[in-house]
Amino acid sequence: MNWKQKKKNDALLARERGAVKKVWGTCLTVCLAYPNLYRIGMANLGFQTVYKIINELPSLLCERVFLPVGGGAEYAAGAVELFSLESRKPLRDFDVLAFSVSFENDYPAILKMLDSGGLPLKAKDRADGQPLVIGGGIALTLNPEPLADFFDAFLIGEAEETLPGFARMLVEDLPSGIGREALLASLQKKIPGVYVPSLYEVRYFPDGRIRGMSPHTEDLPEKIRTTPVKNMDAFSTTEVVSTPDSEMADMFLMEVNRGCPHFCRFCAAGHVYAPPRFRSYEKITQAIDHGLKAKNKIGLIGTAVSDHPDLVKICQYIIDRGAQVGIGSLRLDKMDGSIVELLKAGGIETVALAPEAGSQRLRDLLRKGITEEDILQAARCLIDGDIANLRLYFMVGLPTEKDEDIDAVIDLAKTIQHTALARTKGKRKFRRITLSMNPFIPKPHTPLQWCPLADVQDVGRRMKKIAHAFRADKQINVIADVPKWSYVQALLSLGDRRVGEILAVVHRLNGNWVRAFKEVTINPDFYVYRQKDVNEFLPWDIIEVGVPQKALIKEYKKALPD
Repeated sequence: MNWKQKKKNDALLARERGAVKKVWGTCLTVCLAYPNLYRIGMANLGFQTVYKIINELPSLLCERVFLPVGGGAEYAAGAVELFSLESRKPLRDFDVLAFSVSFENDYPAILKMLDSGGLPLKAKDRADGQPLVIGGGIALTLNPEPLADFFDAFLIGEAEETLPGFARMLVEDLPSGIGREALLASLQKKIPGVYVPSLYEVRYFPDGRIRGMSPHTEDLPEKIRTTPVKNMDAFSTTEVVSTPDSEMADMFLMEVNRGCPHFCRFCAAGHVYAPPRFRSYEKITQAIDHGLKAKNKIGLIGTAVSDHPDLVKICQYIIDRGAQVGIGSLRLDKMDGSIVELLKAGGIETVALAPEAGSQRLRDLLRKGITEEDILQAARCLIDGDIANLRLYFMVGLPTEKDEDIDAVIDLAKTIQHTALARTKGKRKFRRITLSMNPFIPKPHTPLQWCPLADVQDVGRRMKKIAHAFRADKQINVIADVPKWSYVQALLSLGDRRVGEILAVVHRLNGNWVRAFKEVTINPDFYVYRQKDVNEFLPWDIIEVGVPQKALIKEYKKALPD
C-alpha cells in the first residue's frame, strides 16, 4: 500500500465510532467490499448490516474495502494492490471476499477491485486457497446473471435470513481442507438462498433467447427461493459504524420497514421484499434512544416509511427529545397537517414527493394510486406548514409515453408553483421546486420487466423540453440523469450471462463502453430495446422472490392491455 493511501485509511479509521477490530489468526477472515467510494458505502444501511452480522459471529472476522478515491487506471490495471481498511491486508489473504451490491452501475468497479486485489476475474480461474468471492444485495437479488462468471456464489434475498447459516457452514467446512468445488456444491444443496452459477447450465435458442436454465445434477434445487424475514423485531437494522466522512453523516440511520403495500408496477423493492413488514414502535424507539447517543438527527429508512402505522408517534418521540427527523420520500396521499407540523418541528426544510408522471393516464399505468388533487393537496399542506422547498421525482421514457405526457409534467410543476405563490403571497417566502428527472428503467421481478427501454435519444429530447420550459424560472430547478447511462444500467439490469463478456471488455478498456460495444459480437440492443414475451424464460427466472410470476403477468396485462 502506498503511503498516501495508508495515511487516508488511518485518518478514516481515526474518525470512526463503532468499528470492530478482531485479532488475525483466531477467526475465519472475511473482507466485506463495497464497489464504490467509502463515503457512499458507509451511508449504505445494507452494507453496515452485513458488517454487523458477520462480526457478531465469534468465529468470523470482518474487515472492509472500498473503491479508492481516484481508483481508476492504476487500480484497473492492477498496478496498485488493494488492501483492507482495518489491518491493511491484501484481499488475496482473506478466506472470503464478500461484495455488497446495491446498484448495477457499480458492476465495473467489482472487476476493478478483483483485479487490483490480485484475484482472477473469472470464478473458474480461481484455485483452492484463493478467497471465495460471494455477492449479495438488492441488485444481485434482482438479477445476478451478468456477474455470474465472476462470482463463486451469490446470497439471494435478505441477509438476516441467509447469511448466518452460510457463514456457519463456511466456518465448519473451510478449515477442513474441502476443495472449492465440493464446498460450493455443499453450500448450494444445504443453504436456502445460495446460488452457485457454475452449477447451472443456460440453454439458448438460435435467436439468442434463453431456452431454459437447469442444475447440473438432480440433487440441486431447480430454483433459488428466498424466504423473507417474518419478524422485523427479531433483529435491529441501524447504523453500526458512525463516521463524519460518509454521505448523510449528520443522520443516524435506521430501518423502519421493508416492502410496500402499494405495489407500484415499476418498483423492484416493493415486489422483491414482499410482503410489507413494519418494525414495532417499541423497537424503533429503542433504536432511536441508542442513535441519539451518537447524533442529533435520526434518518428513517424504508420502502414505505409513510405507511408505518405509528409514523406520527415516532416523529413526535424524536422531536420531544430535542432531535431532528430525516425522511427520504413521503407518499403524497399520506400528507396531512400533523405530519407536516412534525416535519417542520424536526428541522426538515425540503420534502421529496414522487408523482412519477405528469399525466393521470401514466400514473394509473404505474399503479401509483394518486390523483392530481392528491399531489396539489400535499403541496398545499407543505406550503401552509412553512416547508419552503419541494423536490418532485418524475420518470421519463415510461411505456406508451407521448409528448403530451411531457407537457403534463410541465403543467403540473407550474400548477404547484402557482399554488405555492398564491398561498404565500404577502406572508412568507416560498423558495424553490426541484424537478428530478430520471429515465425509466425496466426492472426484473416487476410487472414492467417485459418492457423495452425507451430510446435514449427520445428520452434526452423530452428531458431537454422540460428543462427548456423552466430555463428562465429561477424558482424551478430541473436536474436530470444522463440518458446514455440509463442504457448501460438497463443492459446490466436486464442482461444474461453473456453480458459478462461485455463487462470484461469494458474492464480491459478501462471503462470505455463505446469501444467495448464495437469490439464484442454481442448486440446490447437485444437486452435493452427488445420487447419481451410474457412466456419466455428471462435471465432472472432462476430466482423466485417476492411476488409470484403469475401475479406479475396479471398486472402487466392490466397496465398494457393488447
